[in-house]
Amino acid sequence: MKKVALITGGSRGLGRNTAIALSKKETDIIITYNTQKEKAEEVIAEVEKNGGKAVALQLNLGEVKSLSKFVEKLSGILLTHWERTHFDFLVNNAGFGIYSPITQTSEEQFDSLMNVHLKGVFFLTQKLLPFLADNGAIVNFSTGLARFSVPGYAAYASMKGAVEVFTKYLAKELGARGIRVNVIAPGAIDNDFNKSNFEKHPEAKEFLASQTALGRVGRSEDIGSVVAAICSDALGWVNGQRIEASGGMFL
Repeated sequence: MKKVALITGGSRGLGRNTAIALSKKETDIIITYNTQKEKAEEVIAEVEKNGGKAVALQLNLGEVKSLSKFVEKLSGILLTHWERTHFDFLVNNAGFGIYSPITQTSEEQFDSLMNVHLKGVFFLTQKLLPFLADNGAIVNFSTGLARFSVPGYAAYASMKGAVEVFTKYLAKELGARGIRVNVIAPGAIDNDFNKSNFEKHPEAKEFLASQTALGRVGRSEDIGSVVAAICSDALGWVNGQRIEASGGMFL
């Protein structure tokens, strides 16, 4: 029986590439999207080209009160499309960034980041645990900014630092079910997440490339394959770990 992965924020960027990478590893895909339905449908078509089955579901992770309805819909999708009640891999990828120095960060900005990156991840994971198969895996997303500091990202990085702690507790509490939980921390990635910042400040991209051992900033495809590897049996003894995939930034 093929494995099934649920990837939040799978319509673009790292989530999109993760979906495609996992589909190449004999895994069927469920992705979520917030507003970009057409982009999500493109990912579904790509997965199907790889011989997999895929479904896209709408989810606003920042609206925590809506999570129960989403889980109910997911349960129905599992039954109708896979004739099963459980899925195997949860990839908590959905998110957005805000560049704002500490002195200029508003409470509204802080809360929006927290609702998606921390509160949303915590409670979505909580509600999905009854549907996650034993001996499955969870991959959370952090950021290199939780290890090194770049002015302007204090609020965003703080949420991701909390996700790293959450990952360790999940690994501890879910170990009896054989569920592995790890967190991946990408470095700077040249995709739509950072597009506007890199366009406004091309020198920033050049600087980050110069501070990366492999001499460039990352691409989305650098990350999806890492997530697929973490979910594989080959890394079945890796648990509770922070895995940085940055090409060697700020060593």
